[in-house]
Amino acid sequence: MPPIYLHYLNAFDVEALALTDGEIIAAVETGLAAQGRRETVIEPRMHLMPDASVMGHFNVLRGAFRAPINLAGVKVISDYVDNYKQGLPSEVGLLLLMDPGNGVPKAIIDGSHLTDMRTGAVTAIGAKHLARKDARVLGHVGARGTAYWNVRLLDHLFDFEEIRVHSRRPESRDAFAARLARDLGKPVTATEDWQSCVEGADIVVEASRLPEPAPMLKTDWIKPGALVVPYGTMSAVELSLTDIMSKMVVDDWGQCKSGQFGSLRAHVEQGKLSEATLHAELGEIVAGSKSGRERDDETILFWHRGLSLSDIALGHAMLEKAARLGIGHRLRYA
Repeated sequence: MPPIYLHYLNAFDVEALALTDGEIIAAVETGLAAQGRRETVIEPRMHLMPDASVMGHFNVLRGAFRAPINLAGVKVISDYVDNYKQGLPSEVGLLLLMDPGNGVPKAIIDGSHLTDMRTGAVTAIGAKHLARKDARVLGHVGARGTAYWNVRLLDHLFDFEEIRVHSRRPESRDAFAARLARDLGKPVTATEDWQSCVEGADIVVEASRLPEPAPMLKTDWIKPGALVVPYGTMSAVELSLTDIMSKMVVDDWGQCKSGQFGSLRAHVEQGKLSEATLHAELGEIVAGSKSGRERDDETILFWHRGLSLSDIALGHAMLEKAARLGIGHRLRYA
């Protein structure tokens, strides 16, 4: 048997790649288009809860691409709400990429930075197709790792006139606003409550870290014609939110319709979001087989739970850039 090597990109390597906003969005959009054309295999995420007394679990995501990406992947990423008390990120994990033709491992990539980037890219691509083109005000709840990339990549596409952010802890939201203001080169307002953050915003993103479901985001605060993007693990929206929507879009219906977590779990269980009421998966819109926003007065909901395919597509782009720049580590497998 010939020797088998795999490429390892740790967190420092991923940072050294210095992927541009455009590179991140392009990679993830390529994956979404392939999903929309049914050129992929995706299975709903699974959850591993090792200790019921601890506020945390592992997400296991699986998927595969045909050529030209030609990779299968499994990502294991933790979700531990109280990790900040230990100075740790809430989400830590790894992505394993393998050859779908023979099962040989190809690469291991830090999953934490990758998850943050690909989540922000899916939020931004959703807004590209579903928000008003003249959207100028962003209201964002949540300050975890994915939140930074939500705001950064959304602003890359829309160049907002006003950005408002909120999170439960004042030190968290103030630091988040300061980091964004520095990196984006524009003022970012940290608000003291949910209402002042999201009311009247053109794009509303809910990425909160609730310990249990609670209707923190009120339907009455949503501006007609807005895009609302909720993706917290625990629901923070009212049941009535889906009642005001002209269109409802998800990243993958197979995983959105099942499982114990997700911001619209109750809406699925009560039939408010179903095959009958769902407009499209985002990949179908990106691929051109379904419509995105068609009128300025449409109020649209986009719920994404996170795609293994986005992880794999972005991991593929990272590997290609790493090869060009000579970044990473070559590990002997066999």
